[in-house]
Amino acid sequence: MDFNVKKLINDAGTALSRVVQLTEEKLGTSEKTELDAHFENLAERSDQTKLWTEKLLRNTEAVLTPNPGNRVEDYLFEKIEKKKPTRLTNLEYLGNDMIEAGNDFGPGTSYGSALIKVGQCEQRIGAIEKEFIASANHCFLSPLRKFLDGEMKTILKERGLLESKRLDLDACKSRVRKARSMLGQPPNAERDLRVAQSEYDRQAEITKLLLEGVNSSHASHLRSLHEFVDAQVTYYERCHHTMQQLKAEMQSLSGAPPASASSASFLHSSNHVGSQGGQGGPITPPGATASPSGGQRARVLCDYDAKDQSELSLMTDEVITVFKIPESEDYLMGERGTQRGKVPAVFVEFLN
Repeated sequence: MDFNVKKLINDAGTALSRVVQLTEEKLGTSEKTELDAHFENLAERSDQTKLWTEKLLRNTEAVLTPNPGNRVEDYLFEKIEKKKPTRLTNLEYLGNDMIEAGNDFGPGTSYGSALIKVGQCEQRIGAIEKEFIASANHCFLSPLRKFLDGEMKTILKERGLLESKRLDLDACKSRVRKARSMLGQPPNAERDLRVAQSEYDRQAEITKLLLEGVNSSHASHLRSLHEFVDAQVTYYERCHHTMQQLKAEMQSLSGAPPASASSASFLHSSNHVGSQGGQGGPITPPGATASPSGGQRARVLCDYDAKDQSELSLMTDEVITVFKIPESEDYLMGERGTQRGKVPAVFVEFLN
């Protein structure tokens, strides 16, 4: 490979001269062209915007993707394949395990049935979470990244050029001062100074216009922030609605809520059988309190796992509604919310 040795020597000489010039400026032995106060305020505002935008971007990414390894993986995939990898959320993993555990324990058992219901809910919440992350990336993180990778990089580049022009200008001023102190003044010193001053002024104006554009970027970021808040509101509303539904289903499993229309329908069919067969009707032992549905409220004495689909699993101390089964003294018909099945009579006691 051919090298331009002369160019390399000139570049090295220029870099060394600028290091010396900056050192003299720091020590106060050399004059420095200062920018006006308005420009300095714009530059400071630009630095603050860059600093806080980077922090907001990092912190929001950490909230949306807590695992740092996943964030690195997402970054690499975006750079290489221009898309993020598809992965399950932690809630979806939890939901899958709950469903598998529920199926292993038995869907007919109280615990197994509850695990499956909660697992399905966790899967739904996980899917909602993924939709929120995608929405937040689109409406909030993408504009911030675009600003840092586009406009802010341009501003930094132009500010670097301005600093280079300033150093050239101050170097020309120094040469002119030295030339004027000598008997013979180099004829090109004044011309070089005028050219350097013109280039510096032009670059300062370009940089100033870019810095003033940061205010419009703030307005754009504000709109993105509003969209981010809207996405959060939607996310939490959907999660709340899903969890409220789960709560109602879990309460129905324990028999807490009042009887539903399905229990009334079952009671009607039981009464109809009793009237046709001359026997039946709900149990109402002496001193016991009847439930609003016409059945008898009873407390479960100990856990019971259903042997088949015709039976109802029981949990200790839960309250269920029971009905007499015609021609059966060992079993009662138990009802818990929308669930119904036979239960051994010895596993329950009637509530007074």
